[in-house]
Parts: sequence; structure tokens; C-alpha cells
Amino acid sequence: MRKTLLVLAVLVLIVGTAFGQGKLQEVQARGELRCGVNQTLPGFGSVDAAGEFEGFDVDFCRSLAAAVLGDANAVTFRALSAQERFTAVQSGEVDVLIRNTTFTLSRDTTVGLNFTAPTFYDGQGFMVRTDSGINTLADFEGRSICVQSGTTTELNLADVLGALDVQFTPVIFESAPQLVSAYDDGQCDGWTTDKSGLASFLPTLGVPSDHRIMDATISKEPLGPAVLHGDDQWYDVVKWVVYATFAAEEYGITSDNIDEALESPNPQVRRMLGVDPDQVQGLGLSADAMYQAILQVGNYAEIYDRHLGPDTQFDIPRGLNAPYTGGGLLYSPPFN
Repeated sequence: MRKTLLVLAVLVLIVGTAFGQGKLQEVQARGELRCGVNQTLPGFGSVDAAGEFEGFDVDFCRSLAAAVLGDANAVTFRALSAQERFTAVQSGEVDVLIRNTTFTLSRDTTVGLNFTAPTFYDGQGFMVRTDSGINTLADFEGRSICVQSGTTTELNLADVLGALDVQFTPVIFESAPQLVSAYDDGQCDGWTTDKSGLASFLPTLGVPSDHRIMDATISKEPLGPAVLHGDDQWYDVVKWVVYATFAAEEYGITSDNIDEALESPNPQVRRMLGVDPDQVQGLGLSADAMYQAILQVGNYAEIYDRHLGPDTQFDIPRGLNAPYTGGGLLYSPPFN
């Protein structure tokens, strides 16, 4: 069924593009971006008390809407489970998936996604109770581990502990809230997911101080926006909006000082902000597209600090998610 949906979606995309109606034109004509997100991962994608979506990933949806439509609020969020997310892209239900999704070879090929630059470099870890006596992966021998189905974490868990010849019992759940509740109730000796997810849910546990995140990291989990194969223009648009948030931080451009940056003599800044319009317009966007994204939502550091930084309950260190100038992996190609 999934392969059939993908074939149909690609055929529709090819026909539409042949008549000049790619995803960018579709979104612009609709006047609304449809963005697939999480609604159960605090800090990244969740729903607040007022029923509004919020989080790190959610803000990248808003950045894209600001760039493409000139309005960061011109976006409809579609809450998707791990099992639903790929079908939603394949069928066209969403224009872009920005939902803590790992860039992998199979997802780039058989699933039919194109991944943009990762917005968050992560790795799979484990949470255990502080009095569990579990300090290394070998200590999971004969223990049970909670894991969510339909994720890379399920496969990584089997691969890594299998290679170590550690015999354990996986306890599988369809959704993160079910898993967290079960772990907190003591149904599992440990719990595994991306370390960002562990840090995200730790404050929600009954007694957070009774739990700790282990040092072990067993995978690479580059997370970022993904779109359907076959529409290079839309892929380029999503990718370069992400790059603009990286570059803005590198050049010290924020939502507060961006108007001053319009006077910058730096050619890279002038091209990115549309003062010299050819490069951004070459994407099929208005010259001020990146200006609007940064003005309305902020640069990468602003988005990160708003949801994950030191003034939040998560306080996740930047680490690999710092600019390359600060020892991290965030790096924007030039706006030439």
C-alpha cells in the first residue's frame, strides 16, 4: 500500500511539474503551508494549554511559511505519529515533514524522501533509574527495555545489543506517551530513544531526580526536514531556508537587528537578505524571503534557545548543534 501511494504521488508530482505546478506553486496558490510535526515531544513539537503548536521543529515550519508566504502563521500543523509520517508525505497530505525524523539511506531511497540539512544532530541513548545498577550496555543482560515501534531506535537497539550478545526483552509501544508512562510506572528497566527525546521527557516523569540518562550513545541521528522526491525546486526552497537560519547566526543577524543588517557591506549578507535579489529570487521566492524568515522567527540560535536552551526546563547543550565556528556541525553553503 505504501509503495502504491508513493508511485501515485510521484506521478502526480511529475505531471503537475510538467505544467509548471510544483509544490512551491501549490503552496503559494493555497496560501498555506501544511507541515507534518510531532505533538507529543516537549521542546520539539507539542501542544500548549491554549491548543497551539510549539517547539523547535514547529518553528522551522513557521520559518518556511514566512519565507514562502511572507507570514509565519500561514501554516497548518498536522500531528503525525511515527507510523503515519511517511505516508503523509507520500500522499501529499503534508508539504514538508519536520518531525524529529532521522535521515537514513532507506528513507532517502525506498521511502522516497529528500532530506534537507539536518537541523539537529542527535544520537540514541538510554534512560534508567538511578538505583538500577545499570551503568553499561552489558548491564541490560536479562533486563527489559522500552522502545517505540516504527523508529530507527527499535532497529538500532536490536543491532547494537545483539552485537554485544546482550540478551534483553524489548517492550514495544506505538506512541511516545504510552512508552513514557509505562517506563515511569516501572514496566521496563530502561528506555531508549534519541537523547534529545530523553532530555525532553525527563522533566515530565513523576520524580525526575530518580532517573538519569546514561553516557552511552549507540547511533548517529541527524534530524531535519524532509520532502517528497521529484520536486527539486521545493527541495531547494526548504533546504535554503534552513541554511539561512545557520548563516544568520554565523553573521550575528537576529530578529532584533536584521534591519541594521540590510546596510551590511558583506556580499553574503546582502544576497541572503535580498538586498542583492538575484540569488533568493532564483529559488522562486520574493527577494525578502530569508529576511522575513529571520525577522518573524529568528536565526538558529534564537529558535534553539527559545525551546531547548539554558532558560528552558531542558537546557540541552548545543554540542554538535553549534556553528562550525564554535566547534559544531552547523554550516551554510554560500549564498552565491
